[in-house]
Amino acid sequence: MTQNMQGALIGCGFFAQNHMNAWGALDGAEIVAVCDLDLAKAKAMAARFGIARVYDSPEELFRNETLDFVDVVTTVDSHLPLVKLASSHAKTVICQKPFAETMADAQAMVDAAKDAGAHLIVHENFRWQKPFLDMKALIEEGVIGPPHFAHFSFRHGYDNYVNQPYLAEIERFAIMDVGLHLFDVARHFMGEAASLSCSTQSLNPAVRGEDAFTALMKMETGATCICDCSFYSKFSPEPFPNTAAVIEGSEGTLHLDRYNQLTVHSTSGAVTRNADAEVPDWGAKPWHCVQDSVMNFQRHAIDVMNGRAEPHPSGEDNLKTMTLALAAYDAAEQAKTVDIASCVEA
Repeated sequence: MTQNMQGALIGCGFFAQNHMNAWGALDGAEIVAVCDLDLAKAKAMAARFGIARVYDSPEELFRNETLDFVDVVTTVDSHLPLVKLASSHAKTVICQKPFAETMADAQAMVDAAKDAGAHLIVHENFRWQKPFLDMKALIEEGVIGPPHFAHFSFRHGYDNYVNQPYLAEIERFAIMDVGLHLFDVARHFMGEAASLSCSTQSLNPAVRGEDAFTALMKMETGATCICDCSFYSKFSPEPFPNTAAVIEGSEGTLHLDRYNQLTVHSTSGAVTRNADAEVPDWGAKPWHCVQDSVMNFQRHAIDVMNGRAEPHPSGEDNLKTMTLALAAYDAAEQAKTVDIASCVEA
């Protein structure tokens, strides 16, 4: 029997519960210690999941534990020091998104992991959601031919701020919270962007940063891609946290609606199927599709640890997604189309 990889989770907030539940449901890895600067949070997480060792200091954690992997589930401002520290103590480091606030910090984390010989994986779970896995498989089968247009849309009115109140306080919100996911999915399906324009909106007066945006990209292949997001839309029933998508190819179109119904359009007609994920044993609606994607992502991370896969997405790959997010802010603020190659060169 293969021995489980031993890991630690740093950051015991709201979303970290999904990480812990997923690790507990998978074979091949286990969390043996948890850490949070708020010791009460760490103790509560440990008690809920039966973890024996609890820390409120990352430095103390690494002094006392021998680890194969570290799962960093903290807010973005702590990622740089934690990833640097973790890279020198574990062969695999997983970092929650947003990866960084600046390209300099993101590059520093990538360099630190590379210098330490550690795998650095960014927890971009949208591409691991079942509807997108289904769509990717259909495209790879050639069902719609080469894609030339895509639209990824995340719009809802769910109250995110109850569970994550800090989201209402940050200056850069929609693009750095969900935009990164959408840009990652866009790259995953459509390749790299050549140029980008963007418009942002501040719709909810209780939210400090932008809570809606629309970005238009011209891809290097010549394809067109739109990514849009709103935290202030009104739908019934509420579609949170699902993403709608359209991908058009030379032979057909894939249409994923806001309720995870996937339709394949072709000259011979349209066929619709349910692409929704099953609710994990530990999960609940409406979070189940995201919860399932966390399990899919962490299953992949276990493959990476065992040499069966390359990180997907790696920290280095995520630099390209961050470039698009930061370019979106520049494009919106300056009301211009940004050349992505010039951003990379800068």
